[in-house]
Amino acid sequence: MDFRILDASAFYAGVPFRSSNDYYTTSLVYDEIRHIKKNHGALEILLETNRLKIREPDGESTKVATKAAKNTGDFPQLSEQDISIIALCIEMSGEIISDDFAISNVAKNLDLKISPIMTQGIKDVGKWVHYCPGCRTNHTSGKECPACGTPLKRKLLKG
Repeated sequence: MDFRILDASAFYAGVPFRSSNDYYTTSLVYDEIRHIKKNHGALEILLETNRLKIREPDGESTKVATKAAKNTGDFPQLSEQDISIIALCIEMSGEIISDDFAISNVAKNLDLKISPIMTQGIKDVGKWVHYCPGCRTNHTSGKECPACGTPLKRKLLKG
């Protein structure tokens, strides 16, 4: 069975509030978004009716998600909440609902299901590399070229 796993952008877009589907998220994401519709108690109703379930990913899934994010070069752009969502998707074989491009890139590199909310989603999947526009060399990380001192830029190597 596929489970829909929500990141913060899905809550901001109102996904769980306009559907009768069941959803999962992590406590890290819930702590980030619990102010949404606080006056109306909407999140509490989702929890009370069991339409929103909070679940923590296991350590192994978190390690796989972190390693994948480092391999794609997306790790610096991902928060702890983002990693937890990817890890939960790995563990549950679910579908992530998110508009976050870094989450999408990591998820697609892991062959996970991901659906965008308010965007078209990402078209190109790949790995990020740092490159020096001065001496045209690639680097695995860093902010400036060790050879010439030029600030490094990022580019996506597709495929």
